[in-house]
Amino acid sequence: MEKKFLLFDVDHTLLDFSTSEKKALKQCFASLGIPFNEEILAWYLSHNQKLWASYENGSIPREAIFESRFTDTFSQFSIHADGNLMEKTYRQALSEGIDLIENALEVVTKLSQTHKLYITTNGLASTQEKRLKASGLSSYFQATFVSEAMGFQKPMVAYFDYCFARIPSFQKKEALIIGDSLSSDIQGGIRAGIDTCWFNPAHLPNETPFQPTFEIHNLLELLELLEINY
Repeated sequence: MEKKFLLFDVDHTLLDFSTSEKKALKQCFASLGIPFNEEILAWYLSHNQKLWASYENGSIPREAIFESRFTDTFSQFSIHADGNLMEKTYRQALSEGIDLIENALEVVTKLSQTHKLYITTNGLASTQEKRLKASGLSSYFQATFVSEAMGFQKPMVAYFDYCFARIPSFQKKEALIIGDSLSSDIQGGIRAGIDTCWFNPAHLPNETPFQPTFEIHNLLELLELLEINY
């Protein structure tokens, strides 16, 4: 398959956000002397996911996520603690989370020799940039496009238009977006008119109307898809 421009999502695609997230949460609750258990974790993860989904569909601004996710969690469990302080503490801890998805560094290193690689993420600019650099991934990418700095987010067409305008000699037919989110990466790529690759390591069913062009379950499969020897 002839592609030149590869657009990578970060969390759950290159970096193991779930592992880093749980480590950071456990660390932060402990450092502030707040009780933490599986029930609190499950509620927070579900609530946080809903808030991010609302942001991606334009229902709430980004800041609403950070202003409410810990405050709401504490309220749910009658925990008397400062949600804003927890947010600040959590962001710092999360920025140090550099757990890699299996084969991520190997695949990115290989592809950087034959393709132009770009980061497309809805995450926080300071957090993502620090994590990408510390993990050893950043040097393989031509540019990083973070929604926070752009005023648009995936899956908005405006987000992708912004990216495309800043990629030298960009052609849609030569582009492929790789990501784990059907609602963000795959829907966004479809809207923007480029091919999509759903990274689905858990072999989850697709219960959305967004059909990816390709589907892989291990990042090494991306090399096979792009006909790269390894």
